[in-house]
Amino acid sequence: MSEEFEAQVFPEGEFAVQIMDMSGANGDEPVETVKGFLSIEHANAFARRYVRDSVERCRAPGADAKAVLDAWFAFGEDAEVLGAGDDAWVSRSELKDFADSPVRDAEERNWRVLDPRHDEDEDDEEDEA
Repeated sequence: MSEEFEAQVFPEGEFAVQIMDMSGANGDEPVETVKGFLSIEHANAFARRYVRDSVERCRAPGADAKAVLDAWFAFGEDAEVLGAGDDAWVSRSELKDFADSPVRDAEERNWRVLDPRHDEDEDDEEDEA
């Protein structure tokens, strides 16, 4: 996505993460766009953990790094941070490391705790009470 387009769609200080289906089942369109991040760091951490979790879900027992990457490119999900320009985390910077080393700390793949939609659900529950 061009920086000019990002600037038009996301005013300064607003960030989103697009989830992309690597299988191509959704074409070039994102599976979903998650909005409501509080900062670049929040969006980047969410995207990183989301991809890390996707890589781990593609890891078969005993699979080498190449097999993990092949599975991820066939069945995984990528995440793209929008509104952060050059400060956006990108999966290509760590994908090989993710495939080479299985996750040791489950927190590294816990994107749900960083999901801003979780906060919206809690706000809705409070409004209903």
